[in-house]
Amino acid sequence: MTTALAPEPSKLAEKRKKSSERGQQLGSRTGNTIAGIAAWAIGILFVFPVFFMVLTSLHSEPNASTNPPSFFAPLTLDGYREFFGASSGASPWPPLANSAIASIVSTIIVIVLAIPAAYALSVKPIKKWTDAMFFFLSTKMLPAVAGLLPLYIFAKYLGLLDNINYLLILYTAMNLPIAVWMMRSFLADIPVELFEAAAVDGAGLIRTLQKIIVPIISPGIAATALICFIFAWNELLLANTLTSVIAGTAPVFLTSFVTSQGLFLAKVCAAATVVSLPVIIAGFAAQDKLVQGLSLGAVK
Repeated sequence: MTTALAPEPSKLAEKRKKSSERGQQLGSRTGNTIAGIAAWAIGILFVFPVFFMVLTSLHSEPNASTNPPSFFAPLTLDGYREFFGASSGASPWPPLANSAIASIVSTIIVIVLAIPAAYALSVKPIKKWTDAMFFFLSTKMLPAVAGLLPLYIFAKYLGLLDNINYLLILYTAMNLPIAVWMMRSFLADIPVELFEAAAVDGAGLIRTLQKIIVPIISPGIAATALICFIFAWNELLLANTLTSVIAGTAPVFLTSFVTSQGLFLAKVCAAATVVSLPVIIAGFAAQDKLVQGLSLGAVK
């Protein structure tokens, strides 16, 4: 009669180790699956209002106004024809052009000013640089409506009401503190040895900015520029108060669709879709740079 031998301790430990590794792999896969499902659910939750807006813009007014919504109603481009056509009452192109000018030019000015300012606050810090950063941050603590009356009186006194250049200056001042804070965090991650090597090679400040800083932090510049562009493009309070006809922007133009005759939902959704397109296109075009830029400094 034979007796089964007990497994050796080393083999038993190896089996336990493999079993533990399988359990960890299974748990990791389960966690990744749950995280993926949650990410998709959150993504759909945020995208659904945009999808509903686009779908409603492709319906006729009677179908767009039904309750509950008629998702499978026939599609039509009447809302876009009315938006771009003479029946809209005013051409949408001047407001879109004004928004593009104010947003793009102010964003370029903000980036040009923010990079040297962030350089002075991070790479070559000035005395009491924390006080300077707090000052930048404190400019965002004042509600925009609190400063609206002084800005209006100033514009009226200098004849700057309904002037796109005045709006451009305000958008630059509005986004500059945010840009300086973001750019400083990106510049603080650059090794100091790179600047020391550039100084040894005789590179000045301008050359250092062009050849070293800008190529390294280009994802951060793209992320900052995109955020400033979105803030400027979507701004309504200042534009609605300080402009009227000549310098009116796209968000101000959207408010003109709410009239005493009622709210034409399909037409409003068509207009909102057109106005949202530049931001959506810019976001998709710079999404890789945006992810890289927002992740700079996350890992030390």
